[in-house]
Amino acid sequence: MAVESHYEHIRVQPQPHGFGAAITGLSIAQPLPAPVLGEVKKAWAAHSVICFPDQPLTHSQLEAFTRQFGEFGVDPYIVPMEGHPHILELRREPDEKAVNFGAQWHSDWSFQEEPPAGTILHAKVTPPVGGDTLYADCYRAYEDLSDTMKRLLDGLVAIHSASLPYGKEGLFAKETEARTMKILVSEEADKTWPHPLVRVHPVTRRKALYVSPVYTLGIEGMTRGESAALLGYLYQHMVRDEYVYRHRWSPDMLTLWDNRCTVHNADGGYDGHLRVMHRTTIAGERPIGVSAA
Repeated sequence: MAVESHYEHIRVQPQPHGFGAAITGLSIAQPLPAPVLGEVKKAWAAHSVICFPDQPLTHSQLEAFTRQFGEFGVDPYIVPMEGHPHILELRREPDEKAVNFGAQWHSDWSFQEEPPAGTILHAKVTPPVGGDTLYADCYRAYEDLSDTMKRLLDGLVAIHSASLPYGKEGLFAKETEARTMKILVSEEADKTWPHPLVRVHPVTRRKALYVSPVYTLGIEGMTRGESAALLGYLYQHMVRDEYVYRHRWSPDMLTLWDNRCTVHNADGGYDGHLRVMHRTTIAGERPIGVSAA
């Protein structure tokens, strides 16, 4: 991968399509000087998913790095680490049979009034096989649609909810296999929140699709059949191969992605091996649609 030359303090190596990039030439164990942090934020806005290889961090250092991008997000339905309420440990033991956590396309916590702007994942133990994370570029997925389809989508509102995974009748409530992670099912998960189907990013001002099969229940003002047909098309379109970046992890790698313009999917393929990741989220804002931008 070529190194981008317009950064003075960091080295940025983008993926071939520019979606996703590796950042080197710095340590994130201590607070970043303002010029360095500014370039990191610039790279994040440009590439949506950025990773920092070989960055050993304590819990406190992970928390401090997260806070350089904003307040902590609110993480419901999962019990956090003891003594660290803003860190979730995504752990899967070698003998676990339950489906790996996050194994469907989604944007984190989109069912909230103000979903997290970003998610940070720090690799503590990586399996020798599998365990990749797939990211899809929702900017390009929107931009490649026809003008007719864009005009239709720009005015639509999607209904988001945590009911499918975390509701009393949801996926985790019906799960029979043992799971190390402590998942909380709740009636609160059945609440809904409307968000624009096409979201305008507050930093880049680019438009992106903002729906997912995990958290989107339907489209406001449409019948169930109409909504299912349109969303079904979008779900297939937005994860076409040309929009997807397969991210391979290594120990001590930290990855930061933008929930406002991406969806992601935790791949499996590591049965019989331990995988441990530590996760934080960065607070975001209420999504803004095309008409309000």
